[in-house]
Amino acid sequence: MGDRLSRKWLIATGIFVWSLGTVLTGFAGGFTTLLCYRVMVGFGEASYATISPSLISDTFGPLKRNNALTIFYVAVPVGSALGYIVGGEIAAHSDWRHAFIWAGLPGLALALILLPFREPRRGQSDLKAGETLSKPTFSDFLKLFRTLDYMLVIWGYVANTFAVGAFAFWGPTFLEKVHHLSNADANRFFGSALVVAGLTGTLLGGFVATAWQRRHPAGYARMLTGSVLLAAPLALGAFLASSAGMAMSFLAVAMFALFLSAGPVNTLILETVPVNLRASAMALSIFMIHLFGDIWSPEIVGRLADYSTLQKAVLILPASLVVSGLLWLSLALKTARAHRNNLSAQIVTNEKS
Repeated sequence: MGDRLSRKWLIATGIFVWSLGTVLTGFAGGFTTLLCYRVMVGFGEASYATISPSLISDTFGPLKRNNALTIFYVAVPVGSALGYIVGGEIAAHSDWRHAFIWAGLPGLALALILLPFREPRRGQSDLKAGETLSKPTFSDFLKLFRTLDYMLVIWGYVANTFAVGAFAFWGPTFLEKVHHLSNADANRFFGSALVVAGLTGTLLGGFVATAWQRRHPAGYARMLTGSVLLAAPLALGAFLASSAGMAMSFLAVAMFALFLSAGPVNTLILETVPVNLRASAMALSIFMIHLFGDIWSPEIVGRLADYSTLQKAVLILPASLVVSGLLWLSLALKTARAHRNNLSAQIVTNEKS
C-alpha cells in the first residue's frame, strides 16, 4: 500500500491506530481484550514505520537523505528512554494502566499534523525531469529476495535485532539478578543510557556515515560493520564484569556503538532497491527483523537461563552481533570491489578514447 496509495494518509492513520491501541491497553479488562489492543498497536506502528522512511527518501536527495533519516531515527532511543523513565515513574506512583494511557494520548492529538503538507512525488529526489514510476507488482516485490545487497543488509539487521531485542528485554533484569540493583535503579540507568547513548550515537553515526559515503561508496556499509563489531566485545565485557559499575559502563558504551548504525542501515535498505519498491522493502525488512530476530531472542535467552544462569545465557548476544558484523562486512567488501571494477573500466574506456 505504501508504494501505491497516499502515504501521508497512511502515516496519519497508522499513528492514530497505534496511539488508540496504546490508550485502550490501559482499559483492558482481560487477556483477550489486551491482546486485541496490542495487535492494534502493532498494526499502527507497522504502517507508520514502513511508510515514513519512503516519504523522507523522496523529500531529500542522496547527499542529504541519510542525515534526514538519522534525525528521524533519533526518535527511537529518545522514545524508548522516555518509556523507561516516564512509564516507570507513572507505574511506581499509580499503576501500569495509567502509563499506557498517558503514553498514547499525545499521539491521538498529533496524528493529523502531517495532512496539511504536500506529499512529495514518488522518486522526486532520484528521477530526472519527466521520468515517472510504475506501480510495483507482486512479481517486482518477490525480486527483493534475489537482490543480494538488500539481503545482506536485512540478514545483518536480523542478527543485530536478535541481539538488541533480547538486550532490551533482559538488560534491566540482568542488572537486578546479577548485580543486585533495584528495579527502579536498573530502569533509570537504562533510560538515562538510552537518552545519552542513543541520541549521541545515532546522530554521530549518521553524520559520520554521510561524510564517509561521500568519500567512498561503501561508507554506509563500513559504518554498520564497525558499529556491531565494536559493540560485540563491549557487550561481552558488560556480561562478564564482576561489578555493577563496570557492567553499566560497558553496557552504556555498547549501546552507543549499536546506535551508530541506526541511520545508515535504513538508508541502505532504501537505496539497495528500486525506487518504486522502497516502502515495500522497508515493510519486508521490519517483518523479517521481528520474525527472525527479536520475537524469539528474549525467550531463547530465558530458556537458556533456566538451564544455566542468566549471566551465561546472555553471552549468545555478542555472538549474534559478530554474525551481523560479518554479513555487513561482506556487503562493504562487495561494494568496494564493485567500485574498484567501475574505476578500472573507466580507465580502460578513457585510454581507448
